Parts: sequence; structure tokens; C-alpha cells
Amino acid sequence: MEIRWEALTIDAREPLSLARWWARTLGWDVMDPDPAGVEVRPPDRHSSSLFFVRVDDAKLTKNRLHLDLYAEDQAAAVDGLIARGATRATVGQPDDAEWVVLRDPEGNEFCLLEPR
Repeated sequence: MEIRWEALTIDAREPLSLARWWARTLGWDVMDPDPAGVEVRPPDRHSSSLFFVRVDDAKLTKNRLHLDLYAEDQAAAVDGLIARGATRATVGQPDDAEWVVLRDPEGNEFCLLEPR
């Protein structure tokens, strides 16, 4: 039996707003929102997606799962993300880490790596 990853579902107080933020961050597209949630897919439409669903409660603790992203110019990407509402996060990473931990506008942690 083959199992494939279809989507990562993310709880959000404002799913459409957060979906738009992530779509812009990744260069992906917001698909037709519906009452069940909002899907964000890469332009090729064949890769896995992010699916944002509405919840009433705020995020309270560190994520148990997070995205690792990279950018050719890590410092410029961090500055751009912060200008759009991301914040830096300290979650126990070493001071000399080659990645930067950030939070999206609803507090979900993700890492921005140096290019490999």
C-alpha cells in the first residue's frame, strides 16, 4: 500500500488571511475558499498543499511540526517576511544556527534555512 502526502492542515483564526500570507510567501496560489477552509497550492498543482481551517482558539504552545524553507538570500528573505508580519522566535535553537526561526502572523513557527 502506497501512502502519499496530500496536504498539511493548519488551524487558523483567520484562514483566508493566513492562506494569502503563505501563498505570497511561497509564490503559491490561493484556491477557491469554501466554508471547510482555504487551500494554497503551488503553481504546478501536482505537489502537496497547505489547507487552512478556522478555529476559535488561539495557538498557545510551540508547534510539534513545522515547515523548513530556504531562500537564496536568507537575510533579505527574513527582513521581507518580518516586514509582512512574521516575527523572530526563540525555541531553543543554538546561537550560531544556520537557520532562523520565525512565526507567521498567527504564531506558527517555521524555519528559514540558508541555501544548500
